[in-house]
Amino acid sequence: MTKWSWAAAAAVAVAGATVAAPAAEPEIGAAATNFRAYDMNGEVVELRDFRGKTVVLEWNNPGCPFVQKHYNSGNMQRTQRAATQQGAVWLTINSGAPGLQGHMNGEQAQAFVEGANAAPTHYLLDPNGVIGRGYDARTTPQMVIIDGEGRVRYNGAIDDKPTSNVADIEGARNHVVEALSEMRDGRPVSIAETRPYGCSVKYAS
Repeated sequence: MTKWSWAAAAAVAVAGATVAAPAAEPEIGAAATNFRAYDMNGEVVELRDFRGKTVVLEWNNPGCPFVQKHYNSGNMQRTQRAATQQGAVWLTINSGAPGLQGHMNGEQAQAFVEGANAAPTHYLLDPNGVIGRGYDARTTPQMVIIDGEGRVRYNGAIDDKPTSNVADIEGARNHVVEALSEMRDGRPVSIAETRPYGCSVKYAS
């Protein structure tokens, strides 16, 4: 058993088969730590199963005004579809603890995705915050891009307009779209790390 798979198995045993724990804050160029979680449909999703594909991680809290800015305008959905049409896997992650703003169970997440006409590959439930803390996710939204070799290529905000104003989407630089375009063309990601903005992730204390 590899070091990675041992860690995963241990975490599953502790967490009641909900998630497998990442271990460290991701650095640009570093190997992304594997995780395992249930999605909104009860399917177990494991990061390493997507090796060979680009993976986008998006932290989500539907009650957050900064998240609402990108969903109510359709910007997040357009970004999701642009990514998946390029062959990327999009994993939306809810690390909100039960009883706190934005936490959802599977049925609530299904209703959110359908109502928002969202297009993630999977919507993952992380109520214990294991994935979020492991990736040092601080805000909703926060974005991480992992390349096909399993290395972190981008970490930060969705764009360069850190407001909750929908009007600011026009003319903003969408860091995710730009990074995916550069990766598709075999170029380095020109802006690989930015300061994420939004609401704090509502972890259990």
